[in-house]
Amino acid sequence: MIASNDKRIRVVQVVHGLVVGGIESWLVNVLQRIDRDRFQVDFITSRPEPCYYDDEVRALGAQIHFCPSPRKPWIYGPAFRKIIKQGGYSVVHAHVDHYSGFVMRLAKSVGVKTRITHSHSNTTRNQAKAGMFRRIYLGSAKRWIRTSATVGLAVSDVAGASLFPRWGNDDRWDVLHCGINTAGFHHPVDRSALRQHYGIPEDAFVFGHIGGFREPKNHRFLVEIAAALKKRDPSIRMLLVGDGPLRPEIKAHVREAGVEQQVVFTGIVRDVTTVLRGAMDAFVFPSLWEGAPLAVLEAQATGIPTLMSTAVTNEIAHIPSLVQQKSLDDSADDWADALMTMAQRPREFTPAEALARIEASRFNVDNAVRKLEALYAGQ
Repeated sequence: MIASNDKRIRVVQVVHGLVVGGIESWLVNVLQRIDRDRFQVDFITSRPEPCYYDDEVRALGAQIHFCPSPRKPWIYGPAFRKIIKQGGYSVVHAHVDHYSGFVMRLAKSVGVKTRITHSHSNTTRNQAKAGMFRRIYLGSAKRWIRTSATVGLAVSDVAGASLFPRWGNDDRWDVLHCGINTAGFHHPVDRSALRQHYGIPEDAFVFGHIGGFREPKNHRFLVEIAAALKKRDPSIRMLLVGDGPLRPEIKAHVREAGVEQQVVFTGIVRDVTTVLRGAMDAFVFPSLWEGAPLAVLEAQATGIPTLMSTAVTNEIAHIPSLVQQKSLDDSADDWADALMTMAQRPREFTPAEALARIEASRFNVDNAVRKLEALYAGQ
């Protein structure tokens, strides 16, 4: 029940689950920084099992509502409406890609004033491969977004064009650069101890990657790059930070490629900034598709060079001299050569200088929080 004297604006974030991921980590950062005296921010998820961030968001005062069976709209719909009515929410902010269209339609049907769809990825490639029934669903979802969303946000122009009808020609749609939390970048890091923890030689050159083990991140190609790097220098390491459903498959591929010594799996790391700053010399990001990956911003904030695929929008390259792009049509050997060249190039920025540039930019998470507060308040 809502206390009669609680005058806060009630916001609910709609996500698949509070798992470890870019969207979820960003929403936790937002929850930490938003004015909780003005806004009560809760979550609707469709995962019945406990998730990584559940305890943290509850400790910050958020409630987590379970809404079952998103694949069965006749079950999800009534459950969603009940949550919204009982919670008295005036803002629904959806982060579930095309399914946000159905969420927006439901929110409109119960009179929610502010209905926000947020596009976090460029799914154009997948949409092009969709079969007939999938295309019908995608078309319906976009139509519902057009008719029911009051605000549309996207992490980049390509992410916006991927989801929103008439992107660039509708005043409701806009880019909101999510931004990163830079607080952890100011803490000291013991490089020797961190490398020792992961079994990495002190003088080894380390190429790193951060991302869930899912199709878009293209881990199989990362393993091929590691094999190509091994031919050039067996002491090189590839550090893979994260977890996900494809991890067992990628571990098997590592064994097949004969790079078990070169590839290090860290699992989930609570503070990835520590690993970036203390263990990595360069960052590699060969994604198949993305919206605006925060990991690439975090790498720039450390001052280390990044090699990313041309499938990743260059909107995320705030410090262009630190970021190079390469086609996925190029071979793993080509990528390895490019990485070796980057490794031998003198650093243009000190870590402190790179961090200062990111903190002063639109990619600071505090800028996003201020914009969200204005949207939630109807300003």
